[in-house]
Amino acid sequence: MSTSDVAIVGTGPNGLAAGVVLARAGLRVELHEGAGTIGGGLRTAPLFDSGVVHDICSAVHPMAAASPFFRAFDLAARGVELLQPEISYAHPLDGGRAALAHRSLAATCEHLGADGPAWRRLMGPLLQHSEAVVDLVLSGRRALPPDPVAALLLASRVAVHGSGLGAARFRGEEAPALLTGVAAHAVGKLPSVASAAVAMLLGHLAHGTGWPLPRGGSGRIAQALAEDITAHGGVFHTGHHVRDLAELRGTRVVLLDTGVKGFLALAGGRLPRAYARRLERFRYGPGAAKVDFLVSEPIPWSDPAVGRAGTVHLGGTHAEMVRQETANTRGVRTGEPFVLLVDPAVTDPGRALPGKRPVWAYAHVPNGDPTDPHELVRARIERHAPGFGDTVLAHRSVTAAGYESYNPNYVGGDIGSGAMTLYQSLARPVPRLDPYRTPLPGVFLCSAATPPGPSVHGMSGYLAALSALRHAFGIRDMPDLAPLPVPHALPESR
Repeated sequence: MSTSDVAIVGTGPNGLAAGVVLARAGLRVELHEGAGTIGGGLRTAPLFDSGVVHDICSAVHPMAAASPFFRAFDLAARGVELLQPEISYAHPLDGGRAALAHRSLAATCEHLGADGPAWRRLMGPLLQHSEAVVDLVLSGRRALPPDPVAALLLASRVAVHGSGLGAARFRGEEAPALLTGVAAHAVGKLPSVASAAVAMLLGHLAHGTGWPLPRGGSGRIAQALAEDITAHGGVFHTGHHVRDLAELRGTRVVLLDTGVKGFLALAGGRLPRAYARRLERFRYGPGAAKVDFLVSEPIPWSDPAVGRAGTVHLGGTHAEMVRQETANTRGVRTGEPFVLLVDPAVTDPGRALPGKRPVWAYAHVPNGDPTDPHELVRARIERHAPGFGDTVLAHRSVTAAGYESYNPNYVGGDIGSGAMTLYQSLARPVPRLDPYRTPLPGVFLCSAATPPGPSVHGMSGYLAALSALRHAFGIRDMPDLAPLPVPHALPESR
């Protein structure tokens, strides 16, 4: 039995963000993690060599540089250095060509030639209203937008690029491929309203706050969050798999950084039947299958400029990606999956040793797919980097089905904790005015299964924590998240 004010189950980025807010509000917070280490999707560990670390899940963090929670938390002031690649992302095409999204919008437009003006018209206005666009998308979408101009800019672009009309705005192959590769981060049918929103959000950030990598790996973000929690009296319990909410009786409030399936299991038969039925109808998206490589040298891209990019999309043309992603959504495996690849040492040279460097690669596959992705991913890379296989010293594969064993939130390998459809973007996990409150008194959801959804932004945890402060503790003043000196005596719990 717990005697804390707050128990948080799960220590992914949202559980940690919730812990920061609640511990800084003066509450006694305990966090429970089933794995041996905290972090969820923010884990970094050596896999093949003690001197070379690999990001186990997420590697590149545009939202950690842009989200309201992390802007207030101030990672830089806490020693987390977000390193910016010269080229945010690249998209190789056949014939040794590549489309390049430079940090500089001007350089990107110049590289796109005849499609440069269209790219500038698409991204330029979003950049001018970037903070408002980010805040709108990550707001939880339960209030009128404070900046109507940003809302109009975003909505007009999503309407076009969420339909089949978007690619027709460009003349060549490079620009449509560049944009569709970003849309594919939604991991679902293309085109769609949800994928277009992702493309507009991440696409314009590539030329703004960037697509950075934390120096030393993603685990540095989790470490900074955990250090703040412990500095304010929070306690972590790792290797402790909470299997039933009854284990946490005595705690005033419980926040669950768990997916819908996990919440149903923890709640048992306590949930009202109508609410439980809605949760049972929650849909999951396609899966991700991952390959970690240890290689002897930088990837030998046909276009050397790709080797300066922080992220590489391997998906072919716009039409090819539409076919691949839509097939995955229907449960049909393709022979050439969309692959996201990161060579971290391009941006963070300290991640490599002489003759040894990590490479991170995800393939999009049908939910629950049991196929070892190694050969498919390796072939996808070799298509644009002949000779890559000769540099591979070791590899490790995780199937889509296997990802659920690693993290129960990733049902069938769905690393977004639920399909990013239009409906599930707005009503996540069920239609409620406050999606973080559940029918169980004192129990709140704070995972990516709640708005605003997946990515390392901390906002689901932040918004759930604010809801818990208001409804369970009567606290309406938002605690300061800036890295201030910790007081000698913490306030009494309320």
